[in-house]
Amino acid sequence: MESERAQPAAGGAARLLRPARGLPRLLLRLVLRVAVVVLLAIAAGVALYRFVAPPATPLMLLRAAEGEGMRHRWVAIDAVSPNLLRAVVASEDARFCTHHGFDWVEIDHALQALRTEHRLRGASTISQQTAKNLFLLPVRSYLRKLVEAYATVLLELMWSKTRILETYLNIVEWGPGIFGAEAAAQASFHRHASELTRRQSALLAAILPNPRRWSAARPSAHVEERARTIEARMAGVPLRGHEICP
Repeated sequence: MESERAQPAAGGAARLLRPARGLPRLLLRLVLRVAVVVLLAIAAGVALYRFVAPPATPLMLLRAAEGEGMRHRWVAIDAVSPNLLRAVVASEDARFCTHHGFDWVEIDHALQALRTEHRLRGASTISQQTAKNLFLLPVRSYLRKLVEAYATVLLELMWSKTRILETYLNIVEWGPGIFGAEAAAQASFHRHASELTRRQSALLAAILPNPRRWSAARPSAHVEERARTIEARMAGVPLRGHEICP
């Protein structure tokens, strides 16, 4: 009799355990569905923003929520001084016209520096930075890097180099609450982006690695030195009118 009573109890316990064993599978399905939605949304965004100016980015909205405001006005690439186009490419991505989204030379240099000097150095291209700024928050994680790589591939497949650079120049952070070339030119030099001189363009490009601490209007000795180096490299950037990589 005791064994007969024990059997239903054991069966009930097994039934209670079944949902617990099925929970990881349900979570996995949920995660996969969310991942598919995110990837499809990014693909749709890349297709849309090929023709339409993005109204804002996640970082712009974050800075505004933090109380910094959002100084930003989209301008077409032909309303930006060619000096700034050359300066930004010379500073941020010298092989912009020859790579397909990822600069494997710079990635190799970064890995060597990590192995020999135990320090991290940047290797992101303008395409990668555009993808990151356009769709993602500044959160450091391997997952974010994977999504960034996916968006970068889509940008390179669907957009021209000129459109990538135009979008980057309009959404990149150039100071606390300052986004895009037009707002940066107005804030730093009280002029339009189309009116920037070679030196002013080099100074703006020089502060891009750390725009929240460095100033183009009041450059430190370090920023001045960076600007001189950038200005010397600007002539090597292939540009025809406002078309990059002609």
